Amino acid sequence: MTRTTPLNTIDLRVGGGLPLVLLHGFPLDLRMWAACAAVLPAGTRAIGVDLPGAGHSDLDGARPSLEHSAERVHDTLREAGVGNAIVVGLSMGGYVALALADLYPGFVAGLGLVDTKSVADTDEARANRRRIANAVEEAQTVDAVLGMPAALLSDISATERRHLFPVLESWIRSQSPAGVAWTQRAMAARPDRTRVLEKYEAPVAVVVGAQDKLAPPAEAEHMAAAARTAGGDVTLTEVPDAGHMAPVEDPQTVARALADLRRRVRDT
Repeated sequence: MTRTTPLNTIDLRVGGGLPLVLLHGFPLDLRMWAACAAVLPAGTRAIGVDLPGAGHSDLDGARPSLEHSAERVHDTLREAGVGNAIVVGLSMGGYVALALADLYPGFVAGLGLVDTKSVADTDEARANRRRIANAVEEAQTVDAVLGMPAALLSDISATERRHLFPVLESWIRSQSPAGVAWTQRAMAARPDRTRVLEKYEAPVAVVVGAQDKLAPPAEAEHMAAAARTAGGDVTLTEVPDAGHMAPVEDPQTVARALADLRRRVRDT
């Protein structure tokens, strides 16, 4: 079997036992998980991963595909000695987490889905992703996605957490145009993975910002209902005053939900 190129990983929280693997959203990198990881219970290991083309992880010439992203996450962690893990993803990271559960179910001991959805893009959303990918490639800048903090953060954050806007913008500015374009095309090509949740029997935590406009609470309820059909242990946490960046806007509430997920996985 061909070995994939390792991704950049960092232990955002040092600990032991079954680790949490934290997968970031678009167009960001593992730094978005740092505040949440910092308030996890002592002794919890949390591994941040830069997905392909983001942060310090390179593209490797593969066609745009979240299945390839999942393969590289799996191979990177196995090579680092991680036999299995609780995989947690925000938005795009949630798409990759579901792809991991689909492709490597024995690796994913628990699943955290934060501000994400299990369904595929609409035709309109898919076309918009491809339009942005083309614009970024043509301009060779990330200007086309610099306005995203306004959509990612809640209305409450716009008034009470203004400091988050320049932070997110700085993270976006540090991404490569090639990585942004590749990722948009990979997300546009993803399938509906609701069926993965319908047969996933390990513990699941679904977390959503109450003001999330991109993956609203109805999408979280859809995922939780799908996971419950498998008869597993499923929780749904709605984070008040948070938008599409709940771990950044309210790290403590998200950390509590993830600590509870880790406890439930350990107990099973």
